[in-house]
Amino acid sequence: MGNKSTFDVLLLIARPGAGKSEVIDYLKSDPVERRARRFHIGPLAEIDDFPMLWAWMEEDHLLEKMGRPRLHTDPDGYFLHQYLWDVLIERIGLEYQKMQREASDRDPFLTTIVEFSRGREHGGYRSAFAHLPSDMLAKMAVLYIDVSWEESLRKNRTRFNPERPDSILQHSLPDAKLERLYREVDWPEVTDGDPHHLLIQGIRVPYVEFDNSDDVTTARGEALGKRLEASLQQLWLLYRDQPPAPWGR
Repeated sequence: MGNKSTFDVLLLIARPGAGKSEVIDYLKSDPVERRARRFHIGPLAEIDDFPMLWAWMEEDHLLEKMGRPRLHTDPDGYFLHQYLWDVLIERIGLEYQKMQREASDRDPFLTTIVEFSRGREHGGYRSAFAHLPSDMLAKMAVLYIDVSWEESLRKNRTRFNPERPDSILQHSLPDAKLERLYREVDWPEVTDGDPHHLLIQGIRVPYVEFDNSDDVTTARGEALGKRLEASLQQLWLLYRDQPPAPWGR
């Protein structure tokens, strides 16, 4: 990795309401030089599948209003086809590759942060990981924010702003929908007992779990900074010592 001291790609995954977007918001508030030193996060690019999903739902609402068939979701907001969850991951990969196309003109210390949630009901992380591009996996580290189902439900209720249902930080799901889609997660099976690495498409990807059971993310304060710094410093050591993939970093 040479003298590079920042992650290329950091994947943030967790149940809804676990604190993913709050972590990104906190990182963005830190001056870039200090952020790189404390968290190994350089200038930021973000990819989140929620705006893509929300656009599909808005399109379906417009189509229904026009008397046309809905394309993506039923009237209750559930996908018409389970494979659409994987299409969103393919879209994430496409967005990443489009960003890489302009890489020569971008900061060499750029960190791309990717955020999404997946529940067992719609394929889980195992299905999602199968659709990430290999060139992204070769440069990726994973921060899994660990909260219980009960904490996910509590935060999902707390953060809802009915005036801004399309907001990254303030969107929410009805309780029944959250339970159906996200109560069960396949994270324990995906880790397969390895405390440091995920095996994705034959590539070893380093990961660290961030315990947010006591909700240090909502306040965006010192407790979050200290815990996040410890987690990302640990993740950096795993990432730095990774052997390069056959096509290199």
